[in-house]
Amino acid sequence: MNYLYYPGCSLKCSGRGYEESLLPVFEALGASLEELPDWNCCGATAYMSVDQHAAYGLALRNLALAERRAGAGEAPVDLVAPCAACYLVLHRAQHYITEYPEFGRQMAERLKIAGLRYTGRVRVRHPLDVLVNEIGLGRIRSRVRRPLTGLKAVCYYGCQIVRPYALFDDQDRPTSMDLLMSALGAEPLDWPLKTRCCGGSLTGTIPDVGLRLNELLLNEARSRGAQAVVTACPLCQFNLECKEGGSPRRRGEGEHLQIVYFTQLAGVAFGIPERKLGLQRSLVPFRCDLVAPEGASHA
Repeated sequence: MNYLYYPGCSLKCSGRGYEESLLPVFEALGASLEELPDWNCCGATAYMSVDQHAAYGLALRNLALAERRAGAGEAPVDLVAPCAACYLVLHRAQHYITEYPEFGRQMAERLKIAGLRYTGRVRVRHPLDVLVNEIGLGRIRSRVRRPLTGLKAVCYYGCQIVRPYALFDDQDRPTSMDLLMSALGAEPLDWPLKTRCCGGSLTGTIPDVGLRLNELLLNEARSRGAQAVVTACPLCQFNLECKEGGSPRRRGEGEHLQIVYFTQLAGVAFGIPERKLGLQRSLVPFRCDLVAPEGASHA
């Protein structure tokens, strides 16, 4: 299985642990990720409110590059976009040029100036979609060497992966990450805030509001008995971990919650060394005692 891979800006800087765990996990499952040559920022910033044409042009350039890399033909081109914001913006660009044909023509002219053309062949995929619906839970389960037995986790999808484009999971109650955690041996706990906004950019613009949204998520996770919050978005992971890592845990209050990417936990379960999964970058040190030792039995 071969896929083109669009890392986006976050996975090369603040979200490096996501990329560092994603690549070896896919490799362990026999799936290769080829980084898209000459990719650029997707425009998922305040830039969209400054210059909409330029922002969409950034996203569409990446899609056109993916088509060019795949070569001529009519077959769909799978482009894996792990960052939730990138995933959303690339999909939104595709929908926008279809829903507004005149805008689409304007974007086509801009791409033409750059020597590029986009015909709509690209399928933007999230790693969760590929892992659960294509590689398959059976294959994932067979690769487990260190089951996550005893780890109680809440799966946090964030507000961009399944909304507004619910292409591979339910918009209100997604389950793909929960199924993956179960296959790895963990116990995914039911909770109502799977897709509740974490406060993202608000933490840096209206701190009181952003931090309050953080607090609601973390407190609910604790109330459910969670030991870990499993994330799929660099901004969500960074936001929640900064809040959790910056709050002192006093005796009697329990340990800090682990704020980890689903790919990092998959890598731990596969027996991949922790430093190859970017776990050393965490503000909240990863607790090895929360999972079974390598070689433990796994149903």
